[in-house]
Amino acid sequence: MKSVPIEEFEVIVIGAGHAGCEAALAAARIGKETALFTMNLDTIGRMSCNPAIGGIGKGHLVKEIDALGGEMARAIDATGIQFRRLNTRKGPAVQASRAQADRLSYHKYMRQVVESTAHLHLRQGTVSDIMVRDGRAIGISCFPERIYHSLAVINTSGTFLNGLIHIGLDQFPAGRDGEFPAIRLSECYKKLGFEIGRLKTGTPPRLDGKTIDFSGMGVQKGDEPPPPFSFSTEKIERPQVCCYTTQTTAETHQIITDNLDRSPLYCGVIVGTGPRYCPSIETKVVRFPDKTSHHLFLEPEGLQTTEYYANGIPTSLPYDVQVALIKSIPGLENAEMTRPGYAIEYDFFPPTQLKPSLETKRIENLYHAGQINGTSGYEEAAAQGLMAGINAAQKIKGQEPFELRRDQAYIAVMIDDLCTHGVLEPYRMFTSRAEYRLLLREDNADERLTEYGYQIGLVPENVYHQFQQRRRAIDLEKERINETIISPAPFLNDILQEMGSAPLSEPLPLKKLISRPEVDFTTLRQCFPDWPHILSRYLKTAESDIKYEGYIRRQSEQINQMRHLEKIKIPLNIDYAVIQGLTLEMRERLAEVSPGTLGQASRIPGVTPAALSILMIYLKSSQARRKK
Repeated sequence: MKSVPIEEFEVIVIGAGHAGCEAALAAARIGKETALFTMNLDTIGRMSCNPAIGGIGKGHLVKEIDALGGEMARAIDATGIQFRRLNTRKGPAVQASRAQADRLSYHKYMRQVVESTAHLHLRQGTVSDIMVRDGRAIGISCFPERIYHSLAVINTSGTFLNGLIHIGLDQFPAGRDGEFPAIRLSECYKKLGFEIGRLKTGTPPRLDGKTIDFSGMGVQKGDEPPPPFSFSTEKIERPQVCCYTTQTTAETHQIITDNLDRSPLYCGVIVGTGPRYCPSIETKVVRFPDKTSHHLFLEPEGLQTTEYYANGIPTSLPYDVQVALIKSIPGLENAEMTRPGYAIEYDFFPPTQLKPSLETKRIENLYHAGQINGTSGYEEAAAQGLMAGINAAQKIKGQEPFELRRDQAYIAVMIDDLCTHGVLEPYRMFTSRAEYRLLLREDNADERLTEYGYQIGLVPENVYHQFQQRRRAIDLEKERINETIISPAPFLNDILQEMGSAPLSEPLPLKKLISRPEVDFTTLRQCFPDWPHILSRYLKTAESDIKYEGYIRRQSEQINQMRHLEKIKIPLNIDYAVIQGLTLEMRERLAEVSPGTLGQASRIPGVTPAALSILMIYLKSSQARRKK
């Protein structure tokens, strides 16, 4: 009888996408012997969809990943080819960062970081089974026959679980275009008793830039100088490029309408639910029949390629229809398609099966992160991967899980939404999902989270020292502002009038002047040539703290009122059926989610204030009985 080779690790991570890389790096940097498994070592950190990082809400996640000691922000700073700040005419809470990446350079960067990280071991193989003993994950088995033992397993297998690609009415099993799906692992989860759902996402065609006529298109330039993502990046020195804009036409829409009978979306072939906020072009045409055009953004795939990503027209229409619709778009009349767009269906595990630590409730020491939790996007996946990696390491060390509150991070908002509400469609982060978004700005992510990253062991000493210097610089700037009285002067009043603000007729505290919504302190600071130099991004943080001080104070008071609910723990083994006064509906809702705190229970859709009061009384009486 042949023996099967066995290797021992502390943490095993399945999948080397954005979630897997962050999970493996976190666990290894904390000091745990970690193995990162992928079906192909040449695709580590691959951007399978658009070559970009960030956006509204998503940029906030990337800043938070960076503040906690993750890698994504540094990766895009090292490989980005266009950086922009979005929503700059709106308040700081909804301003966000976005960058185009050199796709190949990003992958190479992530592979180099992963390979050079101590305690992190790479393995190529197809994971076929999660090994479980006495309700605990103890390792994995791979095809061909190999066994790996571990103290924790983190599954970040993305769209690979039972992945099925659709191009027109043609379909074939794949994890993404050109790669095999994971079939056996999905079967393993069924045997373990997990609830499994089906979701769908898609990509647009890629085009040969040599065949595109850019002359009549809109030009979308990046910011100068390029604003970095990472708090530790001083400046971006890579060459920067432009993106281009065009739009679909009435002819495009007619081509799509005439071929809906060949669309897998409208023939009942695709059963998975797609993303509401990034629909296919055929869905846009059907859903908005009165719109005569839809925007299209042509984004370069990198500096060493002529390929462009056609952002705005994701589609699963047949190949010939894609060729025709592309040629109906201004500037693309002679464009050649290098790769067709496609839709992909895949299995996911409804995230109400998770604890807030991202450990599964059914199997101890098994963690889920990324698209298998029902999310959409690199940034959402990376943030979950980071938290899963931290918590797997924390558990191995015998420490409490690291769980953030909704008032502390967008990462916490996302995880709480997933675990409490579940998903009916791919989840995407937006600033509107956060009730305390004035506290959760991009610019103060380090102030909110870097201390935690340092304590956990992910933020190095030199980076932590830089953070302390930044914080001191911001505090000193605020002190100067608080202590300064500004007097009327022609030069000052000219600046104020240019901003559309009333001129001064008498001395006024500088703090009060900055509190005016229309006043930009970066421009106003010209009046203080003797003040020490401070970087613009630090200045913006100081200004936002002062300008929105009253709103922030009110939000902080609301948080304090709610915080007591988060401190009231609910035992995982609680039997809601024995709690008198709860309706059958309330018992079913609470049992389905199995909330860990009264605060989480309060956010379950449909759970009433009356049910919360009954539950609180029951928990207090149970605690009193235990003390006796």
